[in-house]
Amino acid sequence: MTILVTGGAGYIGSHVVRQLGTFNEPVVILDNLCTGYPSAVLHGQLVIGDTSNTELVSHLLREHQVTTVMHFAAHTIVPESVADPLKYYGNNTCATRNLLQCCRDAGVKHFVFSSTAAVYGLPASGVASEDSPTAPINPYGSSKLMTEIMLRDLCAVTPMKHVILRYFNVGGSNPDGLIGHSAPTATLLTKVACQHVVGKRPDVKIFGADYNTPDGTGVRDYIHVEDLAAAHLDALRYLRGGGESTTLNVGYGRGFSVREVLSTVAKVSGQPLKIVEESRRAGDPATLVAKADRVRSVLGWQPKFDNLEVIAATQLTWERHLLKHPELLQK
Repeated sequence: MTILVTGGAGYIGSHVVRQLGTFNEPVVILDNLCTGYPSAVLHGQLVIGDTSNTELVSHLLREHQVTTVMHFAAHTIVPESVADPLKYYGNNTCATRNLLQCCRDAGVKHFVFSSTAAVYGLPASGVASEDSPTAPINPYGSSKLMTEIMLRDLCAVTPMKHVILRYFNVGGSNPDGLIGHSAPTATLLTKVACQHVVGKRPDVKIFGADYNTPDGTGVRDYIHVEDLAAAHLDALRYLRGGGESTTLNVGYGRGFSVREVLSTVAKVSGQPLKIVEESRRAGDPATLVAKADRVRSVLGWQPKFDNLEVIAATQLTWERHLLKHPELLQK
């Protein structure tokens, strides 16, 4: 019952692969190392390649008799998607269409898809449930929503079942310091703030301090990467147990502002941050928080790291680890 993990050398995918390893699941990782690192792969077989390569993907699915695909490979930076939309539609949508065709032809049974809360756009209340309208306001969200639609339509006419997981804002790293978020050009807030703490960035920028929020900065639902990874293993068990295709939010259901996150990073690091306020970025909503009851009831998901200080502290530990071990960033 081999699992193919695309993008498994990246931030979230590598944490999922590590957790799969604790259950001795047979895993093959396909990653082009665009933002991933071989050192992050702690389990399974790493194959360097792209999901757009039909011959390679088909070969891997058949050679390893893959029954489940967990699909993480994607570009994920919202401002970049606004500036270069075709890059995102090409990789996130078109390459995934290729992957889905290969899965259909190989008779893959289960598909777990890494989607995003960006599919919701600007929910009126700032809180999004799985039943909220999907109206993305940036190409990143649109590219992911297109894949959701393709996946649903394919599973409607084939035996394959899927779980779509819509992520909210991810942060933190493995608490034991085994792996973490390594990409130096990442834009996730806790990563950027911790890079500043260790001297890799001269400051931390707040993009928009005039939103209609309590302190004027954007409010997001921050989830620890290990809890997010655990939801994928829960999804795997759910599908193997005969579960029907479903779409689920993965978040904690409460929001923190940018200022609150930066204050937390300053607290755990014991040093003040140099903060620079800039204008709003295109494609950013003021508030986006999950209504996340369904993932608990459907998958039995039970988060263990629902604490902003834990998210910040584990992120900072990893940034300090990278300073001592630059070889981890070798491709």
